[in-house]
Amino acid sequence: MATTTTSRAPAVIGLVSIVAGAIFLVAGAVTWGLVSSNLRAEEITVSEDAAMFGGQTVQDPFTAFAQADIINHHALAATDGKTYAELGSEISTLKADGAADDSEEVLALQGQRTTVMNASFLRASLFTSVVAFGVAALVMGLGVMFALVGLGLRKVAVTSSPEASAAPAGPAGPPTRD
Repeated sequence: MATTTTSRAPAVIGLVSIVAGAIFLVAGAVTWGLVSSNLRAEEITVSEDAAMFGGQTVQDPFTAFAQADIINHHALAATDGKTYAELGSEISTLKADGAADDSEEVLALQGQRTTVMNASFLRASLFTSVVAFGVAALVMGLGVMFALVGLGLRKVAVTSSPEASAAPAGPAGPPTRD
C-alpha cells in the first residue's frame, strides 16, 4: 500500500491570507473613517451651484470631487477663463512692454493669479482626499479577496487531506434486491 504525505502549506497559507485580509479590511476602513472625519471637521460645504451635492458637507469622495470641480469653475470665472500660467504670461508681457509692478493692470492680473493659485491648492487638497478614499477602498477590496482566497485554500487543504478523502469501502459487487 502506498503512503500519502500531506502538506500543511495550503492550510497555513490560507490562514495567513485570512489574517492579512482581515488586517487589510480594518486598515482600509480606518483610513476611510479618518479621512471622512477630518474632512467633516473642516466644515466645508459644497457650493450651491455645484453640478451635484450642492449644500452638502464635504465628507466623502463624491462631495470632495464636486467641491473641487466647482472651485475650478469659480476660479476660471473670476479670471475670464485664464489659467495661472496664462495670467503669468500676461503679467510678463505687460512688464516687458514697460508696465510698472504696481500698475493697475499688473496688480489686477496678480490678484487674479493669486485667486487661481489658491483655488489650485484647494483643489489639490480635495483631490488628495479623493485619492485617499480610493486607496482605502482598494485596500478593503484586497482584504476581502485575501480572505476569500484564504478560505478557499483552507477548504482545499481539508478536502484533499487523506483523512477527509478516506471513504469507507462499500460492499463489493452489484447491489442486491431484497
